[in-house]
Amino acid sequence: MSDVTQAPLPTAASEPVAPPPVARRSRWVPALLLLLILVVAVSLGLAWSAQQRVRKLEQELVRRQQDSQTQSGEARLLAKRADETARESAAKVTLLEARLAEVAIQRTQLEDLIQSLSRSRDENVLVDIDSALRVAQQQATITGSAEPLVAALKQADDRLARYAQPRLEGVRRAIARDIDRVKAVGVPDIAALSIKLDEAIRLVDELPLLSQAEPRKDTKAAASSPKAAARGASAPASAPAGWAATVSDKWGGLMQTLWGETRTLVRVTRIDHPEAMLVAPEQAFFLRENLKLRLLNARLAVLSRQFDTVQTDVQGAQQSLERYFDRSSRRTGVASDLLKQVAAGARQVGLPRPDDTLAALAAANAGR
Repeated sequence: MSDVTQAPLPTAASEPVAPPPVARRSRWVPALLLLLILVVAVSLGLAWSAQQRVRKLEQELVRRQQDSQTQSGEARLLAKRADETARESAAKVTLLEARLAEVAIQRTQLEDLIQSLSRSRDENVLVDIDSALRVAQQQATITGSAEPLVAALKQADDRLARYAQPRLEGVRRAIARDIDRVKAVGVPDIAALSIKLDEAIRLVDELPLLSQAEPRKDTKAAASSPKAAARGASAPASAPAGWAATVSDKWGGLMQTLWGETRTLVRVTRIDHPEAMLVAPEQAFFLRENLKLRLLNARLAVLSRQFDTVQTDVQGAQQSLERYFDRSSRRTGVASDLLKQVAAGARQVGLPRPDDTLAALAAANAGR
C-alpha cells in the first residue's frame, strides 16, 4: 500500500503538466488510513470472535473434561463394582459347582441306595415266598391235603401281581404250572369219608346177626294171610249158595297159617363160619360195640390222614360183617357198600412238590 506509482514521462507540448508528487501522496493517505482502520477493525473483530470461540471451546473443553472425569470416575466405580460382582459371581459359581458336585455325589449315592433297597425288597419278597411255600408243603405233607399248598401258591401269585416286577414274570409262570399240577392230583375227600363212616356206625345197631336172623318175607306173607281170611269171613255172604266157598276159604287160610307157623319153627341157613352161631345174645351187644369202636377208630384215622390205619380198620370191619352178620339183609349190604367206598377213597396220594416255583425263585435270587 505504501508504494508510489511513478508518473509517466511527458511526451509532447500538448499534454498537461502533472501535479507534483506531494499532492498526489496527500490524496492517498486518508484512503490508506481508512483502509488500515478497516483492516485493523476487521482484525480486531476477527480476533475478538476468535477469542470468543476459543473461550467457548475452552469452556466446552473444560465442561467435557469435567464430564469425562465424572464419567471416568463413574466408569471406574462401575468397573470396580463389576470387578467385585465378577469376583462374587466367580465365588458363587465356584460354590455352586462345589454344591453341584456334592449333589451329583449324593444323587449317585441315593441311586445306589435305592437300587440296594430295591434289591433288598426283591430279595425279601422272594425269600418270604420261598419260606411260605416250604411251610405250606410241610403242612400238605402232614395233613395229606393239597389246600395249604394251593393257597400258598395263589397268595404268592397275588403278591407278585401287586408287586408288578417284570423280571419276576418267570416266577409267576412257574407258580401257575405248579398250581395246575397240584390241582390235577386227586386228594381224598375227608368230609365224604367221615360221613360214610358215620352212616355205617349208625347202621351197626340195626344189622341182623346170623344167630338172630330176621324173619323171611314169605313167612310174613303167610302170617298176613289169616288176617285176610278173617276179614273175608267177617264180610257178610252175598248169597246162601256161597257157604261152600266160604268154608273152603276158611279151611285154606287155616292150612296156610299152620304151614307158616311150622316153617318158622325150622330154618335152614348156610353158615361159612360156625363161630357166628356161637354168639350168645348177651355177647351181641359187645360184638356191635367192638364193631363201632373199630369204625370210630377208622374215622379218627381218616381225620388224621392215616390212611394205612383206615384200611386196616375197614378191612377188619368188613370181616366182622361177613362173619357175624346176615349178608342177605339189605342193611348189611348197605353197610358193606359204605365200607367198600371208604376203603376205595382212603388212599394215600403223593402230593407234587412246587419244584418249578422253587427253582424260579432260586434263579431270581441269583440273578437279582
